[in-house]
Order: sequence, then C-alpha cells, then structure tokens
Amino acid sequence: MTTYRKLRVIISGGGTGGHIFPAISIANRFKEVNPETEILFVGAVGKMEMEKVPAAGYKIVGLPITGLQRRLTLRNIWNDIQVPFKVLVSRARARKLIRTFKPDIAVGVGGYASAPLLFAATRLGVPCLIQEQNGFAGLTNKMLGDKVGCICVAYEGMEKFFPAEKIVLTGNPIRSSIRKATPQLKAEGEQYYRLDPGRKHLLVIGGSLGCGTLNKTLKKWISDGCPGGSDMDVIWQCGKYYESDVRAFMDGRDLPQIHWSAFIDRMDLAYAAADLIVSRSGASSVSEICVAGKPCVFVPSPNVAEDHQTHNAMALVRKDAALIVKDADAQAELMGVATALIHDAARLAEIGRNAEAMALPNAAALIIDEAYKLVG
Repeated sequence: MTTYRKLRVIISGGGTGGHIFPAISIANRFKEVNPETEILFVGAVGKMEMEKVPAAGYKIVGLPITGLQRRLTLRNIWNDIQVPFKVLVSRARARKLIRTFKPDIAVGVGGYASAPLLFAATRLGVPCLIQEQNGFAGLTNKMLGDKVGCICVAYEGMEKFFPAEKIVLTGNPIRSSIRKATPQLKAEGEQYYRLDPGRKHLLVIGGSLGCGTLNKTLKKWISDGCPGGSDMDVIWQCGKYYESDVRAFMDGRDLPQIHWSAFIDRMDLAYAAADLIVSRSGASSVSEICVAGKPCVFVPSPNVAEDHQTHNAMALVRKDAALIVKDADAQAELMGVATALIHDAARLAEIGRNAEAMALPNAAALIIDEAYKLVG
C-alpha cells in the first residue's frame, strides 16, 4: 500500500470553471491521501476562483494579474497599459508567497495566475506539475511546458505542444458524483426528474450561466412544434443568465415534456436519465460525459481561445464517440440531428460505448501520484 507523506502544496490558476473545478478536485485528492497536507491556492484578483475556492474550504491568495484584451475599447486600452506593471507586481508577490509558504510542489492548472506563480517556483527550485484540460493547450501552459517536471494531459497527441518525455495521460479530474450510468441509476434519474420511462430523454446542457446558441435552438424547435419529438422528454438547462428570457418564452405554453431550469443540481442523475446529450464541449463536460458513457452531440463554443472546444469535441468524433454540429449551424441542423439519433438505439449504444472507452475516471489519483513522484 502506497504511503503518502504530508506535503505543502500550492495550486495556481483559474479564471473559468474549467480550470477551477479540476484544481479543487486535485486539492481534494491531496487531502484524501493525507489529511495533514497543507494547501494554498493562488488565483487572480477579481476572477471567479476568489469565490469558488473558499466555498470549497481552501485558502486562496489573489495576484493582480490580468491578460491583454484584443477588443479596442477605452476600458481595454487602459487594461492593456496596466498589464506589464501587473505582471511585475504579480511575479514579485509570487516569489514572496513561495519563500513564505515553502511548498514541496507547485501545481498549475492554467489561467492567468499560473504563469507568475509557476515561473517563480521553477526559478526557486520547487518541483512543478501542470495539468492541461483541453485538446489544444492554453498559452500559459505552453509557456511553462519546458520548465516544469511533469505535464498531465487529457488527450492523446499533445506532443505538438509539450516535450513528449514529460507528458502523462491522466484525463481531467471531475466531480466525484459523476459515474457510469447504470440501468439502476437511469431509473433513479427518471424518477428524480419525473420522466416517463417509456419516452426518449434528451438532456441539453447550457452551463450554469447558459448558452445563447442552445437556448435559441430549443426555442426555435419548440416554436416549430417540436418536430421529431412527439415521444421525447427534454431536460433543458438554460442557465442563470437566460432564466428570465426562457421563463417569458415558456409562459403560457402547455408543454409538460419540456423540463427547463436555470440550474441542474443532480447532474449525475441527469446524465443517467438521458438517452442523448447535447452540450458545449468544455473539457470538464467532455470528461464527465465519457465517464457517464453517454452519446453526445457537441456544439463547440466559437468564443474561446484557439477554438479549443472544437479540438476537444473532435478528439471524440474521430473515434466515433460523439457527433458535432457547428455553432453557426445549430439553429438549422442541431435538433434534426438529435431527434434522428435519439431514435436509433443501435447507434446510440455504439457511440456511448466508444465514449466510455475514452473515459479516464481516476484522473485526480493519477495526477497526485505524479506529484509525489516529482517530490521524491
């Protein structure tokens, strides 16, 4: 049995849930293997990690780091003027944090705060590990690749971004509640969401804030009379940002088969109940859907750096483990593709099996093992 000694760990990065929640999963695993391990998060002032990390029970320190903005506005011009000074201040504070906290290892998950913290850690001789969630590496992680000791990735073929000898395929850490969707769990999900077991079930995930493209697509499909969906229930997460708009749209419509809400509290049961999923292809969503073993039609967001959601989706599409519809084509094509696929039981099963074959459910444990190897 492996013995994990107490460590002092700095985890840096954030900016989006795709960075923050894997980071918290990694921290949780460190504490599971040795509850005495001390963990300090380092984030960017004003970013969502400054709220989400303390809510998960961990201490976080913010750096005044920010990135360059490409849109030409007065606010963005003022931001870009300040960036070099914020970088210098953040590097100085990162060095001070490392000298004060004295970590055994530094873990970077991408995002603005990773760069100054990991650069400082490597210069001060602290073993460093980075975790890249996407199929197209982020700028911060690409800059750090030559300097760190280990690079944990979620997709094959990442040698084009990082030194091959440092890469370990671990997958993305996901929520511990997400697991393979067994028939028993499916029945539990149908009961929880009050779904008719005799009907098809489509899950549309717009994320906690929502997805305008998916919401517009669902509204158009409903307005057109739900073609192809006469025997289909829909669980529709519209997101907090769009809640009032969807409420106004649904008001007065007698559509008990459309189960819409701003937020889904039991995503494990929603995955399990679904015969088919429609989703953006953020790294965490892709990893969770693979672990659940569910077929999915991905609609990658075009509003992300380096179009990385398309790269994430295509990693599955190339192995016949998902389908893809472009964001620009969603309103015209998405529901036609989804309603045709949901009625093809053999095809659904094939895609679901292929997705499950790509799952890496023990990512956090594998990452922690690599961290301990670096520490020695």
